[in-house]
Amino acid sequence: MKKIFFAVLLLTTVLANAQKNIYESDKFDDLSDSHQVLAIIPFLANLELKDDISKEELSTLEQKEGYAVQNALETYFSRRKKKKKFSVEFQDVKNTNAILAQNNIDYNNIDVYTTKQLSEILGVDGIISGNMDLNVLLSKGIPTEFSFMDYFSGNADYGRIGVKISDGNTGKLLWKYEKKINKKSGKNTTDLIDRMMKLAARKFPYDREKRKDRKQK
Repeated sequence: MKKIFFAVLLLTTVLANAQKNIYESDKFDDLSDSHQVLAIIPFLANLELKDDISKEELSTLEQKEGYAVQNALETYFSRRKKKKKFSVEFQDVKNTNAILAQNNIDYNNIDVYTTKQLSEILGVDGIISGNMDLNVLLSKGIPTEFSFMDYFSGNADYGRIGVKISDGNTGKLLWKYEKKINKKSGKNTTDLIDRMMKLAARKFPYDREKRKDRKQK
């Protein structure tokens, strides 16, 4: 009985912490009412690795991590879309990246374009983007063995990730979710995104049931 109690308490704490890290604009309903398609663009990664590598190699690794999150988010949304969980569609990331390339936009210069510009170029209603600060290569997988010594020494902390959704018409931030990355976050990029978004599922603004409840109020 005690084990069940502590398990429920832990889950409640985790969910509460997840929701504390979530921001939603008070104008979300008005700005997103006509949204039909969102595009997921590559995340911007900042790597601080202990390995002694060149700037060129570091840049290549950052791109790899950024595209890995883009693909992991698409995988997550695709799985839940089959269950008709969302009120919007998500542009295929292959199409997103192809359209960006056709307009001479890549990982190295995408940050100089505004949300409004990217939305117009991609032909979507909003943009899902984000940033990561990492001291490991998450896409390669990370050790998940639990150790109290790691937590005291700081070796269990791998960085932070932020996911945000912006309105394509106004460029305004609609929703943002930030989370620390550690040994309990997931063993790789796909696992991290899956666990992270599941924790935020009840607060994800395009959840079909959530939008129905809001419109009924």
